[in-house]
Amino acid sequence: MPEKLFVCTPSKLGTYTDCPRRYRYSYVDRPTPPKGPPWAHNSLGASVHTAMKNWYMLPPERREPGAAPTLLKATWVREGYRDVEQERATYRRALDWLETYLAGLDPEEQPLGVERVVAAKTSVLALNGRADRIDERTGPEGPESVIVDYKTGRSGLSADDARGSQALALYAFAAQRVFRRPCRRVELHHLPTGTVVAHEHTEESLARQVRRAEETALDIMAAEKAVAAGADPDEEFPVNPGSLCGWCDFRKVCPAGSSAPAKDPWTAVEHLSA
Repeated sequence: MPEKLFVCTPSKLGTYTDCPRRYRYSYVDRPTPPKGPPWAHNSLGASVHTAMKNWYMLPPERREPGAAPTLLKATWVREGYRDVEQERATYRRALDWLETYLAGLDPEEQPLGVERVVAAKTSVLALNGRADRIDERTGPEGPESVIVDYKTGRSGLSADDARGSQALALYAFAAQRVFRRPCRRVELHHLPTGTVVAHEHTEESLARQVRRAEETALDIMAAEKAVAAGADPDEEFPVNPGSLCGWCDFRKVCPAGSSAPAKDPWTAVEHLSA
């Protein structure tokens, strides 16, 4: 019998690449071990992303920066902040980012997709993922799709971030099949600084990222089979200790992670209220 395809998202593959033990806690162990408290930076990111999605749901004549306060207030997630003062300061900063970013958009332009799920299959993967935005542009060969991903983190971005992102490459790979047109350009839009970094993939570079994803999937399936046959889960899904441990949802239940200095849920947004 042929092997079943590995059903996954770019996020699922990325979790295993970062730390196989975290993957096990997230996707294998049942019941799922208890997570830590919600993170303020996740709340911030979700709020801005949803506001952007809803902006494109408006009719073109209402797509203006002045709509930002209503959109952001309606989608604001309040979890993870140290106190009301920090939450309000973060909201004001996020609103500034949003108004500045929206002022640079053409309200008449309608993307091919907003929060659009794209999917594709290979001999190993049944891949799906939700792209923040998929634009329609005109390239040298005619209509093209472009993957746009919003970022709200503290650090700035470089072209290497766009080039090296497996998630963006997999979105592009799937979008080519969904829309039946080239999709090689991927862009990271960093709202705090208003910068855009991009990378132009080739068919070869997309294929390399797909092969990497397939190799990761094969490793995961082998580990899951071994555990099902009685192997030690800790050996099959080893921990990858490092700087990410302090940010892990499962730090308290992971022997290696619990020894790492804990991050407060609001640590990543403290600079916004300074």
